[in-house]
Amino acid sequence: MINKAIILAGGTGSRLRPLTDVVCKQLLPVYDKPMLHYPLGTLMLLGIRDILIISTPKDLPSIQENLGDGSELGVSIQYKVQDTPQGLPEAFILGEEFINGQPICLILGDNILYWGQLNLVWNECLSLSKGAYVVGAHTREPEQFGVIERDKNNNVISIEEKPSIPKSNIAAIGLYFYDDQVVQHAKSLSPSTRGELEITDLNNIYLKNKELRAKILSRGTTWLDAGTITSLMDASTFFKIIEDRQGLKICCIEEVAYNMGYISKKQLLKLALNFEGSSYGRYLEQRVTDTLNR
Repeated sequence: MINKAIILAGGTGSRLRPLTDVVCKQLLPVYDKPMLHYPLGTLMLLGIRDILIISTPKDLPSIQENLGDGSELGVSIQYKVQDTPQGLPEAFILGEEFINGQPICLILGDNILYWGQLNLVWNECLSLSKGAYVVGAHTREPEQFGVIERDKNNNVISIEEKPSIPKSNIAAIGLYFYDDQVVQHAKSLSPSTRGELEITDLNNIYLKNKELRAKILSRGTTWLDAGTITSLMDASTFFKIIEDRQGLKICCIEEVAYNMGYISKKQLLKLALNFEGSSYGRYLEQRVTDTLNR
């Protein structure tokens, strides 16, 4: 059973400059909360409470100030510096001590997802003991991403990084589940022509061993890219519309912690006081009242 995860929140955010010249990319707002709260909330909804966040020397202090050690949310958050971008698989090498020979989930810090009952449909990934799962989503522009080709049983046939002629319209979104061999496999990789370790090369090791499967996001589930100013604004608009219609926040990590039973009513009310005077704080207070009146 996977109960640990890494959030890789590195990179320079060059496509979002000049915003990222002064603000950490993963702390930029997506509607009413920092971007990083969305992948963190996703992990918490999956039942994963032991988390390592990896980021740059410049950005890590700001992230740590925002989230602390996670104890107020009923989770454990540790931190690790990635001095220079060396590719996604380096997360497993940097996190070897944290992983401690166990299966692991990896999610990117700018991975913004909107979905329903996670634990009901993702048990197969969370129960992984051998092999790996790569999560994909349908897209109109697969050539911009790693492209997954699969058979009818969701076994991966091929996975290619930004191919000129895509073999499918399914993009790898930056959410992965790996068995306890992932650190060893990551260490065996050589840098590509870009000078980085490539996640596609890591996945191809599992593919060669016939141990790579795909999990495809279903209809009603939305994956949002926030890598450009336009897509960041689109994501904010998307969540504003949903929250305005439903009166419920998406990936509000304090609410998630309460609903998952990680913290008590008293602890949630204490967290609400941190946002006293804001609509966010009033929302947290109201969620306690609504729960008691159900």
